[in-house]
Amino acid sequence: MLDWFLNLQPWQMALVGTLFTYFMTALGAGLVFFFKEIKDEVLNTMLGFASGVMIAASFWSLLDPAINMAAEQAKNPALVASIGFILGGLFLYIADKLIPHVHFAKDAEPEGIDTQLRRSILLVLSITLHNIPEGLAVGVAFGAAATNQDPAIIFGAMSVAIGIGLQNFPEGAAVSIPLRREGLSRWKSFLYGQASGLVEPISGVLGAILVTQMTELLPYGLAFAAGAMIYVVVEELIPEAQSSSVSGAHYATLGVMIGFVVMMILDVSLG
Repeated sequence: MLDWFLNLQPWQMALVGTLFTYFMTALGAGLVFFFKEIKDEVLNTMLGFASGVMIAASFWSLLDPAINMAAEQAKNPALVASIGFILGGLFLYIADKLIPHVHFAKDAEPEGIDTQLRRSILLVLSITLHNIPEGLAVGVAFGAAATNQDPAIIFGAMSVAIGIGLQNFPEGAAVSIPLRREGLSRWKSFLYGQASGLVEPISGVLGAILVTQMTELLPYGLAFAAGAMIYVVVEELIPEAQSSSVSGAHYATLGVMIGFVVMMILDVSLG
């Protein structure tokens, strides 16, 4: 099975990896068939866990390889990483201003351009926004593996997919269960919840194709994905995880610590 995977084209590896992350989103969204409510402490821990995974992946799986690749290409590593990182954050900032969405806090106001879309759709668009850089991260990581057949780099890309898949499970639940609380049926809540992950295979395949066709962009692409992921963590996940109560904030912090350690172990062990 592993030999079959290693013989795939980079975009095919990215597709397999992001289909796994999508499946984990759908699996998490399926919890709506068993629960109608989710305690704030549990949701905060989930969001914190997702934040910790994304922070760790941004450095070990994306920024660090970007710096090393820039040095190998005789570029200024600090400059390349900084440019890519800032552009990734800027991309998400612009998307945040243009795409209509609403965050999960109970008193959150809609953001982006004015729209008549229902709140349930805006909630899904919110989580879809930060699934874009997650898919890009997987795709670019497998694109990096294509430029160097070192098994460590390939396994490092696999660790990105596994880590993002792990944090997508609670994210799927964090979408579907609040939608159920908004009054949607279990099936509609599940369908909307899993739909938020469909963008990951698309962005993953596009990311892999782009960086393998233009290898000079690879270190920039890795840093871009890192910047976009950190933007999501700081702009959305951590503030939402900390918003409910003092005790809930402690659970969120614990979730960040656990998620960071889990992703660090994955990346160091596999990469």
